Amino acid sequence: MSIRRAAAALGAVSLGLVLLTACEKPTPLATVTVGTKTVTTEATDKCYAKGKKLPSAIFIACLSAAPKHTIKVKPGEKIRVGVDPSIGEKGWLIASGVNQKTDVLKDETYWTLTESAGIFTVSDPQTGSSMPLKNATLNIVGSSDATADNVFGVWQFKLEKAA
Repeated sequence: MSIRRAAAALGAVSLGLVLLTACEKPTPLATVTVGTKTVTTEATDKCYAKGKKLPSAIFIACLSAAPKHTIKVKPGEKIRVGVDPSIGEKGWLIASGVNQKTDVLKDETYWTLTESAGIFTVSDPQTGSSMPLKNATLNIVGSSDATADNVFGVWQFKLEKAA
């Protein structure tokens, strides 16, 4: 191999390594499957702090944000939720809006919800009675406990109740 070819090869390898180190690692993914439809999303930039704790104000804003991905749910269909192993190792829970629907799931990467989980209902704070919803925001909250103190990410999906 000539010196020119060796130098060109070395330059190409060096440039490739520089480009690879400049790439940001994507955030872990969360997936929701209903029937045969599947939707996958990353947490938005503000709602994932690369595995570190999110400040409380940002966490609350993330729970209130509008989801980018929508999936329809027919009556009786199961909602299957999956997360990257990196989320499962630290712990996560499922909430409908701000209402927690599961305990913290530790070392789990998959969970199934049914209608009995109350995803499409909300309680009236004054009367305590349940009111049906047409749409719900499914929040997957990365957290090692059920408090807002150790949240490291929020992944969102909009669930639409199909007729």
